[in-house]
Amino acid sequence: MSKVYKVTKGLDIKLEGVADKVYESATPETYAIKPTDFHGIFPKLIHREGDEVKAGTPILYDKYNEHAKFASPVSGEIVEVKRGAKRKMLEVKILADKELKYEKGDPKDGSREEVIETMSNAGLWPFLKQRPYDVIADAEETPKSIHISAFDTAPLGADLDFCLHGREKDFQRGLDVLSKLTEGKVHLNVHRIKTTSEVFRNAKGVQINEFEGDHPSGLVGVQINKVDPINKGDVVWTIDAQRVAVIGRYFNEGIYDASIVVSLGGSRVEKPRYYKTLMGASIKDMVKDNLTESPENLRFISGNPLVGDAIEEDGYIGHYHNSICVLPEGDSPQFLGWIAPNFDKFSMSRTFFSWLQGGKRYDLNTNTNGEERAFVVTGQYDKVMPMDILPQQLIKSIIVEDVEQMELLGIYEVIPEDFALCEYVCTSKQDLQDIVRKGLDVAKEELG
Repeated sequence: MSKVYKVTKGLDIKLEGVADKVYESATPETYAIKPTDFHGIFPKLIHREGDEVKAGTPILYDKYNEHAKFASPVSGEIVEVKRGAKRKMLEVKILADKELKYEKGDPKDGSREEVIETMSNAGLWPFLKQRPYDVIADAEETPKSIHISAFDTAPLGADLDFCLHGREKDFQRGLDVLSKLTEGKVHLNVHRIKTTSEVFRNAKGVQINEFEGDHPSGLVGVQINKVDPINKGDVVWTIDAQRVAVIGRYFNEGIYDASIVVSLGGSRVEKPRYYKTLMGASIKDMVKDNLTESPENLRFISGNPLVGDAIEEDGYIGHYHNSICVLPEGDSPQFLGWIAPNFDKFSMSRTFFSWLQGGKRYDLNTNTNGEERAFVVTGQYDKVMPMDILPQQLIKSIIVEDVEQMELLGIYEVIPEDFALCEYVCTSKQDLQDIVRKGLDVAKEELG
């Protein structure tokens, strides 16, 4: 019988524009691989502009991790390698063929070594991320466990039950493959009430753990902290549920099918719904004629509003993302600010009268309502951080780069997204996710 874990700390931010459970298809002309989605890699091109590739053809690799190869989600022509400052590689754009052609593989999963080699050659290895340090998994390490979150509690997060409907066979094969990569357990973490899909409930060969509670109960970091905490010297791998099915499809049929379902939501989307598409797809066709106002004053986000990446109106879905959000920029000041009654503003501390309207969904913008100020102790972090760490003390140790204190206070267990809610409620307006990212880099250099 699975164990139930109750997450008592957290905060649900209910936003307008939740995606209706209706499928649409999106087949844009261009797709992209974005090296910026993979922290800490040094990308090198295998194919260049003008080259023809198939779906599953490796296009990039990481100079310092031979297993990290990045495959094209479609067949077609590489039309642009977009670079930024100091020639940093930002995007590799592919103009898709009308009909996809696949790189046919010969998957082998008899042993751990065969699984690693197959996943590496197929471009599947970057799906696996490791803690500590929040980087692509190191195949030379053997994780003590692998964790998969089967539900998303973030605002405007995708319903993974709906996204994986009908993919039982591929998902189960993916789980079977992953089980060969660890000597420990593969943990499938579900919501006690909201997870009803047979894809998850009937999964075999895994440890199913049930969770309940507000966000961030759906974050895999919180789940690891409750089920199998990370200590010094431990390595734990994580993977997104939809990417498990992509792995399973490859081992079932020998093709890299990058099909995913993403939610498009937000208060400025006219018809919020789910789109069947491929990883790295352009969102241009999804948002075209589907916005309630001019795009100049809108923020397009790949991922959820707390941790996602800002992209352009014709930008591309991030490698690890299952949702797209469109919110107003919030670049216009409000008369009287927080002094006004503000029945339409959300506040955890009941500053506004809106707290009297239970269950209300809010039309929030991206305005931070203030700027960085003195870093004061308020106790707000502790109200929304369910992990067994001291968040404010850890942040302070990172700021002063006290590596020993960082280690003692739990730097191995966290990644930036674990501090997203703390950042949202932060009275001092500190960029906590960026601070944690820098702390992980320092820890990796000093302790890794």
